[in-house]
Amino acid sequence: MEIAIDSSNTQKFTKASDSTTADLASKSIIDLLGNTQIQKAEIDGLIVSSSTNDSYLGNIVSEMVGIRPKFSTRVENLCNSGTSGVMLAYSLIKSGLCKAVLVTGVEKQNSQGNKLTWDRSRGVYDMPIHWAALYAQNHFRSYGTTEEDLAIISLKNHANANKNINAYFYDKQFTYSSIVNSKMVVEPLKKFDCCYPCEGSSSLLVLSEELAKRTEIPIWIKGISQNNQGASFASISKNLGSIISTRIAARDAFQQSNLRPQNIDIVEIHDAFSILELLAYEDIGFVEKGQGRKFMQESTLYTNVRGGLLGCGHPIGATGIDQTNEIVLQLQGKGGLRQKKGCKSGLVHNMAAAGTSTTVIVLQK
Repeated sequence: MEIAIDSSNTQKFTKASDSTTADLASKSIIDLLGNTQIQKAEIDGLIVSSSTNDSYLGNIVSEMVGIRPKFSTRVENLCNSGTSGVMLAYSLIKSGLCKAVLVTGVEKQNSQGNKLTWDRSRGVYDMPIHWAALYAQNHFRSYGTTEEDLAIISLKNHANANKNINAYFYDKQFTYSSIVNSKMVVEPLKKFDCCYPCEGSSSLLVLSEELAKRTEIPIWIKGISQNNQGASFASISKNLGSIISTRIAARDAFQQSNLRPQNIDIVEIHDAFSILELLAYEDIGFVEKGQGRKFMQESTLYTNVRGGLLGCGHPIGATGIDQTNEIVLQLQGKGGLRQKKGCKSGLVHNMAAAGTSTTVIVLQK
């Protein structure tokens, strides 16, 4: 049995608001329900992905949007929460327990998921940028990558965000000069090499093959895999040249899909920091190790056309859902101003906590 994604919705990513977590999630779901041929009564699963501590969140949201699913829960896996929710929905349908599962990702700006104080292996260097800077310094030394290379990635993604009304930086213009000359935060990463924690919500509807055949343009999940290497930076810091969880998750997702990296037309990469996009090129298999900077300059692969985390902002639980939604919209031909021609296959790369956890999803029209 094949599994598909039919409908999607993303609300605008913003600074902190007075809305509750449940409010934000409900708004996205309600808008999605207004644009699908699947009836409320047919939805038998609801998964809320979030790093919040809100109790009974799945059931609260179910009541607020007027559905009575047989299964409801909250999924938390830090920045990898959204695609973890998609993977759970896929599994529920594949097992036959459910036929239509709503997955909504949601986060408030002050989310506890923005803090890494539980990882004592980091010592006083407990901010995410500290481990990202180590990856960057290693790539600079090993392969000649420069601050200017990372600025090109940031400029591309911020420019893409100018075509995405839901992006946090939608109405802010960046130049190469403003990015490359921005304040150094942790060498060699600068202010605009870093994503912006914000709040927002994003939802999608995962369907069985039977229900998907009733929809207009179902997008099929051809491969889906996750790999977890632990929780602490100490569990992966022996190799700063690669993110092992990304390599394993990508390998397994491609094997399941019977596709290869060269078959992918468009990809959403987890660019919480600019260096992570470059590493992902290599670890997913689009290019050999050390060739990321060359690939960035020469490739025709469409990357982070919604703006990535750098341009969209990063509401933790919602990010993986919005990444997936972008690929779905592009394959459906509904990408609006940012629509890319000829896209038949796409890939989602979502990860967390220095790359200790990664999910990769391969989608096809």
